[in-house]
Amino acid sequence: MRGQMMDVPLQIKSLLWRAERLYGHKEIITRTESGFRHRTYAEFGGRVRRLANALRTLGIQPGDRVGTLAWNNDRHLEAYFAVPCMGAVLHTINLRLPAEQIGYIIQHADDEVLLVGPDMLPVLEGLRDQLGRVRAILVLSDDDPPETTLTLPVVGYEAALAAEKEEYDFPDLDENTAAGMCYTSGTTGHPKGVVYSHRSHTLHALTLGTTGSIGVDERERYMLVTPMSHVNSWGMPYGCVLYGATIVLPGDHPVGVDYLETIEHGRPTFFSGAVTVGMLIRETLQHSDRSWDVSSLKTLWLGGQAPPVSEMRWWKENHGIDVVQAWGMTEASPLLTFCGLASQYGDLPAEDAYEVLGRQGQPLPLVDIALVDDEGVEQPWDGAHSGEVRVRSPWVASTYYDDARSAETFRDGWFYSGDIGRMTADGYLILVDRSKDLIKSGGEWISSVDLENHLMAHPAVKEAAVVAAPDPKWLERPVAFVVTQAAVTTAELAAHLRAKFPSFWVPDRFEFIDAVPKTGVGKFDKKLLRRDYV
Repeated sequence: MRGQMMDVPLQIKSLLWRAERLYGHKEIITRTESGFRHRTYAEFGGRVRRLANALRTLGIQPGDRVGTLAWNNDRHLEAYFAVPCMGAVLHTINLRLPAEQIGYIIQHADDEVLLVGPDMLPVLEGLRDQLGRVRAILVLSDDDPPETTLTLPVVGYEAALAAEKEEYDFPDLDENTAAGMCYTSGTTGHPKGVVYSHRSHTLHALTLGTTGSIGVDERERYMLVTPMSHVNSWGMPYGCVLYGATIVLPGDHPVGVDYLETIEHGRPTFFSGAVTVGMLIRETLQHSDRSWDVSSLKTLWLGGQAPPVSEMRWWKENHGIDVVQAWGMTEASPLLTFCGLASQYGDLPAEDAYEVLGRQGQPLPLVDIALVDDEGVEQPWDGAHSGEVRVRSPWVASTYYDDARSAETFRDGWFYSGDIGRMTADGYLILVDRSKDLIKSGGEWISSVDLENHLMAHPAVKEAAVVAAPDPKWLERPVAFVVTQAAVTTAELAAHLRAKFPSFWVPDRFEFIDAVPKTGVGKFDKKLLRRDYV
């Protein structure tokens, strides 16, 4: 017997419809070169339809790919809705990737129109032979586009929108229609493409408002720092619009002071961004020659890598702000788990609570997680047994786009993440390491993540990264790369680690460097450390 419910497709246009009609008065605030721009959701909806008309004028049809190379601003957010709602595919391109990877991605995705910030035109000029099917470029600025040597039509964004009407009848689409594309970063070889659907984006957005996730609420104000050019800004643009929350965007090329100015002006209660950005803001607060008002903030969601407990403690003790984390990746839209204190932990002392908050969290609703060993045997959830984390969910990819490497990662209906972790009996994920970053010394596994987090808990350490170095006796030994903020000796750091870990875990070498290299999305770039130092 079949159910008798309406077969209504899940579509991104439903998110926009709700925001315009229920929360048309709420605002999207963007930092600009000349100050801050405020637009309501009602104004936003009209501009989304103007953009859809402009793209149709440029020849975009359902299924065509529209690429973006842009920062976190309101115009980029308009593309998040105009492109998929008209039936085309939004391809957000990580603008921090090397130019050769950007060129590969544009060609591989078959982008036909590009929406870019003015600062990205020189990058495209250097890629003129790799622009493939690109027929036109929209430049996201107030003014006419700057002069360029590109022979393609280059059109000013505001002029293009001004020439169009606000009316656009977005079609009803099959919910499995492609809505977006994003390519992985930090991989060996070429980046791998993931194609999202209207169904996956809508379900992911709905889940962001549930208990057990971040709980997006229209009464709150969300500052979205996670790049909109990569991993869908953790899905928050769609989640915030669906639930009608005020959005605060840091604009182009933000640095520490820009983030603080945006916090003072936009008064966000919630901030989402990379761990490294949180650490940058902390450093700016500590060393600025003026005081900054961050009193509006209640929660910092820091991700990209696990935030050190020392960072959580500093924000709580100095500003009363909670630091939370989650786990996910491009292939998962990106969220899979979220870490909060479940009811059984409500009365824990502070130090014990930090131990729980240092985990990667519990699976979101509709996410299945299993751990498997090297032989594919599923491991128990007992907090002791570890294995590769495999997942499945309505918003997890089933394959990479046009990529023979899919078979390595997608098997038997599961996505094999490459992360090694443990699960507690009550379902908290504890990541041990990336499989490629685990160190096997004398037949014993050493977690680089655990060593890094404990090093960064030392008051003299600002950043720390640990990688494996070849060793003639033990095959591999850990090497620690440390950025200090106060005087400290190798012996002191070794003693600090020895107090928590077995002696064989303690690195034989501590290298003091000026800064840990970062990937395009702000993660520690261990590939460069291995190449340049090991």
